[in-house]
Amino acid sequence: MKSKFALTRRSFVQSAALSSAALVLPRPGQAAEAKPDPATRPAPNSLATLPRAKIGKLEVSRLILGGNLLTHFTHSRDLKYVYTLAAKYNTDDKIFETLAQAEAHGINTLSMHNPEHPMSVLRRYRKEYGGKIQWIICPTAPVEPGLEKYRAHVEALLADGCEAIYLWGVHADSLVAQEKFDLLAKAVELPRQLGVPSGVGGHDLRVIQACEEHGVPADFYIKTFHHHTYPTGPRPDEIKEPYNEYPGYWCSQPKETADFMKSVKKPWIAFKTMAAGAIPPKNAFRFAFQNGADCVLAGMFDFEIAEDVKLANETISSTAKRERPWAA
Repeated sequence: MKSKFALTRRSFVQSAALSSAALVLPRPGQAAEAKPDPATRPAPNSLATLPRAKIGKLEVSRLILGGNLLTHFTHSRDLKYVYTLAAKYNTDDKIFETLAQAEAHGINTLSMHNPEHPMSVLRRYRKEYGGKIQWIICPTAPVEPGLEKYRAHVEALLADGCEAIYLWGVHADSLVAQEKFDLLAKAVELPRQLGVPSGVGGHDLRVIQACEEHGVPADFYIKTFHHHTYPTGPRPDEIKEPYNEYPGYWCSQPKETADFMKSVKKPWIAFKTMAAGAIPPKNAFRFAFQNGADCVLAGMFDFEIAEDVKLANETISSTAKRERPWAA
């Protein structure tokens, strides 16, 4: 006998999506029904829509869905069970629901790196459900002279329809530390030569400074940005590297970052704004947008999306004046 509490994917999405934009995700093989009914789409400027920035020809929602929760990488420090919990919760079907929730609430872009299984889920979402959410992806292939492995990753992403690519922050941090500026520039030029916007990620402020100084042709930057005034935030004497898992921080110089970015004319997507969940989103979004970020990249479970979009909208609408002009 079936439990009266049994929850199917279809019934979950019907009950969990916004009443003004409910989505029904079909099972594979059924006709795609991912588009909201035109009569129930969110009204323009409602809390279920988001303002957009421009990166090249792309229009990108100012709140972007982060990929770490989709790839099950939670930065949960020594709470190892959280990694397993995230993987058990964010099944493939739950990721489909999360992507659909994001689109229903006006988030039109996601960003993550490119492990094979999560990428296969993104491909399925487009093919089987008609998903339209844009991808900004950082290839994890090594950046070496000749760029053979890196080029293979870039070309595979473009074959899948990836809309923009950026140099993974881990790679950019390392290349700048080794002063391999020419190799960094070549890695950034490659996606542009193949016809898509190309950016640079970084945890270390020196990455952005080096790109600006050496004329690296980045179309946008993805830079960590959060304050340190949270209970588990680092003490000044604990900040020895650009980022660290223990204590958990990913932006070692928030004031210096905000100050330097005032002189940068290119779009800036701030990430790790919640310090991997240690800072509440309302506080994190306000800090990022008021201090110059053009977009915020935030990891969100499906049940967090509606509230985070509401908070992002409220924050953006109250940030009419700021020292760094909107660059996008």
